[in-house]
Amino acid sequence: MSFPWVEVIFSSAAAVLQIVIQPFFWLVVLLVWLQYRRMMKTKESIYGQRDSALRISLVSLVYGIIGGLLGSFLMIIFGVTINGLGVAWLWIIALLLMMFSPRFLCFSYAGGVLALFSILLGFPEVNIPGLMGLVAVLHLVESVLILLSGHQDPLPVYVRTPKGQVVGAFNLQKFWPIPLAVMMILLGTVEQLPGDLIQMPEWWPLIRPWETAGHQDMTYQILPVVAALGYGELAITCLPRERTKISAGHLAVFSIVLLGLSVLASHYPPLAVLPALFSPLGHELVVFLGRRQEMQGRPRFVPPASGLMVLDVIKGSAAHRAGLRSGDVIKSVAGQPVNSRYELHQALGFVGSVFMLEFTDGTGETKRVRVRREIGAPLGEITVPEPGDLPNVDFVMESPLKNLLKRLLKKLH
Repeated sequence: MSFPWVEVIFSSAAAVLQIVIQPFFWLVVLLVWLQYRRMMKTKESIYGQRDSALRISLVSLVYGIIGGLLGSFLMIIFGVTINGLGVAWLWIIALLLMMFSPRFLCFSYAGGVLALFSILLGFPEVNIPGLMGLVAVLHLVESVLILLSGHQDPLPVYVRTPKGQVVGAFNLQKFWPIPLAVMMILLGTVEQLPGDLIQMPEWWPLIRPWETAGHQDMTYQILPVVAALGYGELAITCLPRERTKISAGHLAVFSIVLLGLSVLASHYPPLAVLPALFSPLGHELVVFLGRRQEMQGRPRFVPPASGLMVLDVIKGSAAHRAGLRSGDVIKSVAGQPVNSRYELHQALGFVGSVFMLEFTDGTGETKRVRVRREIGAPLGEITVPEPGDLPNVDFVMESPLKNLLKRLLKKLH
């Protein structure tokens, strides 16, 4: 028989809508809003710019629902179930790994460790293909969300590179509440089960649960759950949109390969070690590639040979209305050459409410625009750091375990 696409799509959508009306889902939305409010306070403390955490949260909510629909559909297509995944063990391992570094609070690492323990020690017993399939689907959804919205509302910052140079960059951080439909295998005869049944083709599920080996007839129930996904990265060598395209591509390749290995392991159990190893190692490769490019590549936001480069512009400001964007280089104000922040402020002090601004955009094209602003009002530009400027943020993630040991040693001495 053919695959019941329409029924599966409607079932996924119904489960997602069921989650959206649950109070717990809105608690997760509240947590997302609190994260964005903290970020907006940081932005205001650095640049004096106030932005709406509510607006950003609502946009993330919409994208999160889209991600939930996609994830639910993939969960059903591949037949990922929550039976035997060892979710409690997964969280315990993830929290333990976080003690070494906050970035290890990720199911790709915890899932790989849990799967390897199960293979090597036989404890705890987990359905490795299903576990790795869950990790793969969540990361595939994350890659799509990064591509769609990871570049939006970035925080312009000054950071110090490993070479000691202070450069302009963008802190990309996103959080999405995810309403997700997952499946559970039910025991009992079809006649005993409530609700309508959807007949699935013989080749389904692609990821076959190990505990059901030898069973021809299986019944699955769709359950609504609430999840959350997060993304954080620095864009130093390129614009945020370019950075998120690269990161989303790397993460999508990782997810698709892991999903393929999960399908393979579900049919050939001796190969379960492949997804178990690839999950942490492949994810670490994705992180390594991104960090190497950003930390060792050529910084994008540094002072040019001539002119004054714009790191970002405040939305609604005179600079924004005039068409200035990230990476543009201001050449002159009312015919007065500009090569530093000081020269820009000096030039702005001698012009009226309307003046001509000359700049080159990211393609190298020179533009002359008429700028209107109130006399004495800021232009609304955030420029790249100049010699002597200090970084305004530190992105070194200290190990909680290391910090705890330091505090204990201080008390002992």
